[in-house]
Amino acid sequence: MERSIARVVNNDQLRYAERTSKSNCVGVSDAPAAGLVFGKVPRVNIFGWQIDLTWTYYLAAFILLMLNGSAWALNFVTLPGNWIIVILTALFALLFGSAEAAHVSWWCVLGLIFLAVVGEVVEFLAGAAGAAKHGASRRAMLLSLFGSIVGSFAGVILGSWIPIVGSAIGAVLLGAGGAFAGGYFGEQWRGTEHAQRVAVGQGALFGRLFGTVGKILVGAIMVGLATVDSFF
Repeated sequence: MERSIARVVNNDQLRYAERTSKSNCVGVSDAPAAGLVFGKVPRVNIFGWQIDLTWTYYLAAFILLMLNGSAWALNFVTLPGNWIIVILTALFALLFGSAEAAHVSWWCVLGLIFLAVVGEVVEFLAGAAGAAKHGASRRAMLLSLFGSIVGSFAGVILGSWIPIVGSAIGAVLLGAGGAFAGGYFGEQWRGTEHAQRVAVGQGALFGRLFGTVGKILVGAIMVGLATVDSFF
């Protein structure tokens, strides 16, 4: 009788020990391990701190938005801002393309390339058509382009005293004025009459305005597309 009671006691103790060891093992395995994925949110352990990489991603997406906005503003001074948007967004897609949460797809990058080409075509055709409509020479069109670039940079400097929008307005207006001057003096170099020079200059001016506005609108669409794809 005493032996049977001892066996029962020993069996109960063994079962209790087994349950205790299993519960301890479960507690260890349930603890968050460094480098594991918690749902769709990657975490890393840095000096004992669990860092949520989702915040890092969205911080980078916000920085991309700011950089793309700055690149878009370069269109006002006839610099290739839209192509800089393409490069920045492609680098972002390359760095964060393996993220399981929101990320920039390569379809988005291809769409940005297409829009950048559209912007260049709009700017070129509008500027060239404006001057060519009045029979401008090749020299006048080249000088018109050069004048628009010089005028845009001058407008940025002269308009900088007006906060926020001064440089943009100055770049557009003086860029158009530079296009007029280039077209006018190009025709004067050719030896045409005053009325012809004015007509070519006006054509270059309005062509420059329409081309710049068109390219800026395309660039704004590009910034919006990259932003939506990166955040959602």
